[in-house]
Amino acid sequence: MTDTHPTGWFGDFGGRFVPETLIAALDELADAWISAMADAAFRDELDHMLRHWVGRPVPITHCPRLTAHCGGADIWLKREDLAHTGAHKINNTLGQVLLARRMGKTRIIAETGAGQHGVATATACARYGMTCEVYMGAEDARRQALNVFRMRLLGATVHEVHDGSCTLKDATNAALRDWMGSVGKTHYVLGSVVGPHPFPDMVRDLQSIIGHEARGQCLDRIGSLPHTVVACVGGGSNAAGIFAGFVGDADVRLIGVEAGGRSDDTGEHAASIGLGAPGVLHGSRSLVLQNDDGQTATVHSCSAGLDYPGVGPQHAHWHASGRANYIRVDDTSALDAFQLLARLEGIIPALESSHAVAAACTIAADMSSDQVLLVNCSGRGDKDVEEARRLLD
Repeated sequence: MTDTHPTGWFGDFGGRFVPETLIAALDELADAWISAMADAAFRDELDHMLRHWVGRPVPITHCPRLTAHCGGADIWLKREDLAHTGAHKINNTLGQVLLARRMGKTRIIAETGAGQHGVATATACARYGMTCEVYMGAEDARRQALNVFRMRLLGATVHEVHDGSCTLKDATNAALRDWMGSVGKTHYVLGSVVGPHPFPDMVRDLQSIIGHEARGQCLDRIGSLPHTVVACVGGGSNAAGIFAGFVGDADVRLIGVEAGGRSDDTGEHAASIGLGAPGVLHGSRSLVLQNDDGQTATVHSCSAGLDYPGVGPQHAHWHASGRANYIRVDDTSALDAFQLLARLEGIIPALESSHAVAAACTIAADMSSDQVLLVNCSGRGDKDVEEARRLLD
C-alpha cells in the first residue's frame, strides 16, 4: 500500500540488513503473506476473528470536557484501548499467528517492551494452541510486572533479558538471535513496523484496520474527515495503522509523537526521528539514535512501549517526504495527560497514548473550534497504574 517498493524500501529507508541465515526465512514469509492476502478463506477467517474475538470495530469517542479544557479543535479518540487485551497489538498478533499456522510453524516467539505485544501474542497462541516464548528486557519486566503475570497466565514462557539497558532493544536482539537458530519451526511475531522486509509492510497492513475504520467512522458520525490525526510513535505500528486510513488525503494533517523523556541529551529520550540519524537497526535502514561513535544509543522514556532507539522505515520516509510531522513530548507532560484524560473523560490511557493526548491538547489549542482532531488511544492504562503512581510519588 502507498509507497512500498517490492524489496521493502520506502524511499531511502527499509530493505534487509540481516545475516544470510535469515534471508530464506524472510523470503518464505514474504511469499506466504502475499499468498495469504490473495486467499479469500484466510481473509475471511481473520475478519471473523477480528469482529467476534477481538471486538472490532472499536468506536471513536467524543471528548467534550477535554475539548473544553484544551480549547480550539474538537477532540475525538479512536478507542484501541477497547480491543481485546487492551491495545492495538492484537490486530497484528492475530494475523501473524494465523499466518504462522498456515506456514506450518509450531513455535512462536516475540519481543515486548510495555508487555502489550507479549500479552497479545500469548493470547493468540492460547487461542490456537501454539507454543509461545516472549523476550522482555528486565527493566521493562519490572515496570510491567502485571503484563508479565498475564503472559505467564496465558501459557507463555517469558525470558527476561539482562543485556544492555534491559529494555525493548535488548529484547529484540535476543528474539532475533533465537530466530536465527530456529527458523525451521519458529515464526517471529515482530511487534512493530520495524525490522527487515516484509515485517514493516505486513505489520502496517494488519494495523491499517485502525485507520480504515476511523476514516469511515469520522465520515459517518462527524460528517467529515478529521483535520488532524495524532498518534504516539515508538517503533510506530499504531501510528502507521491509523495514518494508513488518511495518508492519501492531502488535507488531513498527520502528526506522530515521540518520547521526549527527560531532556534532549543522549540517553535521556527516545526521539529517533527528531534527534536521530540514518542508520541500520534490527535489519532495516531507518532513523536511529546513535552516540558519538555511531553505536546505538541508550534511550529513556517513562513509557516502556516508546523506549526504543529506532523507528519504522515508513515513518522515516513520511518524515523525509513531509507527509507526516513528528514532535516530542516529555515524561512530565505525558504523566500530566495520563491524569487529565482520566479525570475529564473517565478514560485511563496507556503511558504511550498519554504522549499523544498531551500533544493533542497543545495542537488543538492552535486550531479552530470547527476543526476535528482525532487521537489514536492505542491502549489502556491498567498496565501503567503502578509505574505512574511510583513516578508521580
